[in-house]
Order: sequence, then C-alpha cells, then structure tokens
Amino acid sequence: MLFFLHPFRTARRAVVAIVVLAGLAAVAVTAAQVGLAARRTVEGRVDAIVVMGAAQYDGEPSGALRGRLEHAAALYTDGVAPIVVVTGGNQPGDRTTEGMTGFVVLRDLGLPEEAILVENTSTNTWEQLSATAAILLGRGLDEVVLVSDPYHNLRLLEVADEVGLVAQVDATDASWGRSEWVRETGAVLVGRVIGFRRLADLR
Repeated sequence: MLFFLHPFRTARRAVVAIVVLAGLAAVAVTAAQVGLAARRTVEGRVDAIVVMGAAQYDGEPSGALRGRLEHAAALYTDGVAPIVVVTGGNQPGDRTTEGMTGFVVLRDLGLPEEAILVENTSTNTWEQLSATAAILLGRGLDEVVLVSDPYHNLRLLEVADEVGLVAQVDATDASWGRSEWVRETGAVLVGRVIGFRRLADLR
C-alpha cells in the first residue's frame, strides 16, 4: 500500500511546486510590467487628456492632484489633445468634487472652459475611467492619454482597455516606492483574474 502512495505524494508535491513557481513568476512579471509602464510617455496626438482624480480639500487640490493637473495643462499646451477630462467625485461632507476642483485649477492655468470636460460622480479608478468612456465615446472619441502618478500606469492601461478606451499614459514625476509597487502589482494580478470592475467593488 505504501508503495502505491509514494508516487502519488511525489506527484502531488510536484504539482504544488509547479503552481507555486507559476505564481511567483506571475508576480515577478507583473512587478516588472508595473515598473516599465511607469516610464511610458504619450506618442503623437490623441482625442483627449484624462486626469485621474485625487484628494481635494474644500476646493484646494492635494499635492498629487495639483501635480496631475499641471502635467495635463502642459500636455494640452503642447498640443497633445484639444480636450482635457477631469475626474473624481467627493467624500461625504465635501462641498465640491475632485472633478470641479480640477476644472477650476485648469481654468486658472489658462485653459479655456470649453476645452475642459468634468466627470464628478466617480469614487475609484474603474468608475473614473468608465464614466470618462461614456462621456468620450458618446462624442465619437476613444483615443486618450491618462495622467496620474507613475506607479498607477499599468492598471490604468488595463482598466481603460476594459471600458473601451484606446489609452496611452504620461505620468507626473511624483516619487513612489516599494509600498506603491507592491500594491499595484497585487491589484493588477487580481484584476487580471477577476476583472477590474469586480476588483473595484472589493476595495
């Protein structure tokens, strides 16, 4: 009896080892992709620049949001796109939204109001890009450049693909480190398995 159990246990251990190695390889590859995507920049012209929302405080943008807005304004000035979409809703008790804060900042930076579209109902990345897709696709537009912090780029590209946008990325020069790298690697891995909409519902 033990003679027959031994090959079975060996085979089971081999399967477990293969699964573990495959999992480690997936983590390593995804982590490398996060790093590579962080360095990507826009090539050519697109239909719209999309600014991913970040915190605002009663109309005053956080450092992260201001950096994204200033970067988007520079891309607009360089002629990358004729439209900028600002995204993001608010937290309970807020008197304004990330989107409206972005609108005011971009207007103050010299962008014409007619060049700024506002999405101000979303609460996470998937909702921001899904709502943006609805706005742009309704206008016959789908080619975008997404502006956020570097570590965010890979997940943005994959969420954009899921909602029907043809996306490039061009991040700010914000610093980032191990914690952001680990978080984004995990988020992309899980999103690839269960879908990024479902991932957003879990967070």
